[in-house]
Amino acid sequence: MSIQYFLPQRLSSWCMRKLTRIRTPWFKNLFIKVFSKLYDINWQESAVKNPEEFKTFNEFFTRSLEKGARPIADAPLVSPADGKIAACGNLEDTQFIRAKGHDFTVESLIADPELAQTFKDGSFATVYLSPRDYHRVHMPAAGTLLRTIHIPGKLYSVSLKTAGQIPTLFAENERYVSVFDTEYGKMIVILVGAINVSSMETVWAGEITPPYGKVLAYQNYEDGITLEKGAEMGRFNMGSTAIVLLEKNDRVALNPELKEAAPVQMGGALYNLCNLSQD
Repeated sequence: MSIQYFLPQRLSSWCMRKLTRIRTPWFKNLFIKVFSKLYDINWQESAVKNPEEFKTFNEFFTRSLEKGARPIADAPLVSPADGKIAACGNLEDTQFIRAKGHDFTVESLIADPELAQTFKDGSFATVYLSPRDYHRVHMPAAGTLLRTIHIPGKLYSVSLKTAGQIPTLFAENERYVSVFDTEYGKMIVILVGAINVSSMETVWAGEITPPYGKVLAYQNYEDGITLEKGAEMGRFNMGSTAIVLLEKNDRVALNPELKEAAPVQMGGALYNLCNLSQD
């Protein structure tokens, strides 16, 4: 049995939230420097290159990058984040198959059975963000926001190792589901919470604090919030995982170069156009 079942998830995350927002200069600067050395942070691509210029550790952790550091590929859909592919593939009806930590259905993942049917036989890609990665999440494709679903849950670690130990991991953890209408059909981007992830953010709703209650939060959007491909849509205040779901579409297919544990960068090709024969 995984040790994850016994960790004090909420207490640990609460403590991490406090620590990462301390503004005392000597503590904040030391925290950033030690973390940077431990995880070999690439300061050359950071828009701010001096640790002392960040007000808090969290501001450093969610830092922006130099313009052009993440070129957006000429592909239908691109990776929403830096990290590694935890799993990717096609859905069998609404069931995830042959994917560690994905022993569940779309219905249980997004808490909306009717919407889940839209993604029947669709496809998915899961990107795991390690502590050293760039922690802003961007749009895989241009899209108009239709709905969000905030689902309370556990805060297990989302590392690749833990995903192999807890088959229902991503359907148990806290998550924020964003549904978009795109030229390739309906697309969902899911921000998955994890232990020590003190909160998540989106550009339209701001900070999403941990839901200590048990109530699902559904919200529909009718004011035409549209984001371009590659535009920032959210960020993790500490690390986690982003999942992309796309409804079945004969025009595009997952990039065949994407394999489990393969490194990806935000903006890299996630889906390619299919070569459809014409009559």
